[in-house]
Amino acid sequence: MATTQPRRFKTIGEFHQYRELPKPEHPLISVINLELTRQLPANETGIVKDFYSIALKRNFNARMKYGQQEFDFDEGVMFFMAPGQVLKIEMEKDTILQQTGWMLLVHPDFLWNTPLAKTIKHYEYFDYSVNEALFLSEKEEAIMAGIVESIQHEYHANIDKFSQDIIIAQLDLLLKYADRFYQRQFITRKIANHKILDRLEKLIADYFNSDDLMKQGLPTVQYVAENLHLSPTYLSGLLKLVTGQTTQQHIHDKLIERAKEKLSATDLSISEIAYELGFEHPQSFSKLFKTKTRLSPLEFRHSFN
Repeated sequence: MATTQPRRFKTIGEFHQYRELPKPEHPLISVINLELTRQLPANETGIVKDFYSIALKRNFNARMKYGQQEFDFDEGVMFFMAPGQVLKIEMEKDTILQQTGWMLLVHPDFLWNTPLAKTIKHYEYFDYSVNEALFLSEKEEAIMAGIVESIQHEYHANIDKFSQDIIIAQLDLLLKYADRFYQRQFITRKIANHKILDRLEKLIADYFNSDDLMKQGLPTVQYVAENLHLSPTYLSGLLKLVTGQTTQQHIHDKLIERAKEKLSATDLSISEIAYELGFEHPQSFSKLFKTKTRLSPLEFRHSFN
């Protein structure tokens, strides 16, 4: 059975036409009032835009999937899409969307030959596959809306040699505020974050206590993230904030803990321990152990004598 291909929009103008909006005033950047957009068909097969999309939506009574996961979405929140990502919208057959809010579209060509062309790729919220939207307070929402209004005002005015620099500066400010607010969101959701950490600890412990470690080696970051129903980038970002370590570092630390137990409480050889911990070559185990502890496995074992 053939898979229906997502609907792809190469230009902002094409997207405007699809949503039955007037032609964009600028071919590479546009702010859309979502109240003016046409009703989307139920269960849209998928949308791919070849440009950045930043939106704040309210009253959105549908389900959104970005990548393979359902968006954690509610009223008055923002989400960020990078070019080439698939967005799927699912809703009941007779649902009527009464969404409000705005959407900012930026074509990568608009950023060409500016510092933002590189730095925009460093904002992790564009990379989430995606797990969590950005929830805003009224004050935070007003800040974001004010910046978007400034961008819209600038390209509505007569375009001159300063226009692009001014819009780029405003866009950079918007992204920096989003980064700040996402960090705040991580911190204010400590309880939820620690529940994720508890699930992570159990997942790794169960993996280490099974035959998987010996047969398949260390669990990958992708494996851990998928089993927690998170994207790898989101999980590492959360761990970095809460523990100061990436997911990979966290897995390695748990491995070293298990190695120390075996070195101090058993008579197994270094090679046997390495094998039980999923290493094909004992040298690789010894190298990682020394990197983490500054001692070789043998030196660590001797320190107990």
